[in-house]
Amino acid sequence: MTTPTENLESDSGQNYTRPEFPIRPSSVGKRNQAIMVLLLCGCALITVGTTFGIIYMLISESLGFFAGPDINLWSFLTDSVWDLKTDGNGEPANDCRYGVLPLLSGTLRITVIAMVIALPLGLVTAVYLSEYAPRAIRAILKPTLEILAGIPTVVLGFFAVTFITPSVLKPMGGILGAFQTYNGAAAGIAVGILCIPLVASLAEDALRSVPMALREGSYGLGSTKLEATVKVIIPAALSGIISAFLLALARAIGETMVVALAAGVAPTFTADPRLSSQTMTGFIVHTFNSESVVPGTTGYNAIYAVAALLFVITFGITLIGQLIRLRYREEYN
Repeated sequence: MTTPTENLESDSGQNYTRPEFPIRPSSVGKRNQAIMVLLLCGCALITVGTTFGIIYMLISESLGFFAGPDINLWSFLTDSVWDLKTDGNGEPANDCRYGVLPLLSGTLRITVIAMVIALPLGLVTAVYLSEYAPRAIRAILKPTLEILAGIPTVVLGFFAVTFITPSVLKPMGGILGAFQTYNGAAAGIAVGILCIPLVASLAEDALRSVPMALREGSYGLGSTKLEATVKVIIPAALSGIISAFLLALARAIGETMVVALAAGVAPTFTADPRLSSQTMTGFIVHTFNSESVVPGTTGYNAIYAVAALLFVITFGITLIGQLIRLRYREEYN
């Protein structure tokens, strides 16, 4: 029995036939399809299980930190001094202070500096690549951004210590005041450089997804290229641009190696970027490398309390990004 077919002509002018009815997969094809579905479901379950495992670990270890008689959640969130002194057994000393505000302050100082650098430069780069750059220049700039994104963060940390601080910030000491060797400004600049490719790449994808009909319609109404970009294209791609901004923000908050090398280890509750600025991630790194912290003690569990707060912050930023994306999402036919 033959399958009814129809004659079609391809773009190259060659004739071919297409079955009128879909071909049913064989038993082997069905089996392979079922195996692939199981594999995909298994990968999804592993991802979900890993996420819940991380959450369980953070909560269980953090509860060990707050189990101490002199440690409570309110003091942890509101005290402006972080001085977690420990005795020989890894337990907090009598005069220890465990307010997370200095660590949170250092994280926010570096993040604000990074976003001041990354967001405008990344958006301008994305607009240029999407709307203005000739094909030849775009073929050069895109790989350059990818190379910048591929630089290891530890290299950027050394770059901040060996170049940004002594060659950029120290000469400005007469105007802005003396910078410490390890300071929040150098770390913020390095983190901003790290986030520029992320913002530029995601924002450019959002801009290029805007239909050409919107551009042509704005040009037809007499708009210049700049007016069309600012008043039509950017608003149409706003959800994707905001998502890129928030993703870069979460990336800056969670950055570890740059701040561990360039920001310093002294937690300070201040807005001055010239001073040492230990962040939450920097505290976690330095504490794990400390030989005085014994696993299972309150000093060790403090690492997980800080990590749990960091997880809550980044999760909140991600959730806000999803809500904004759904609120301002534009769909075009």
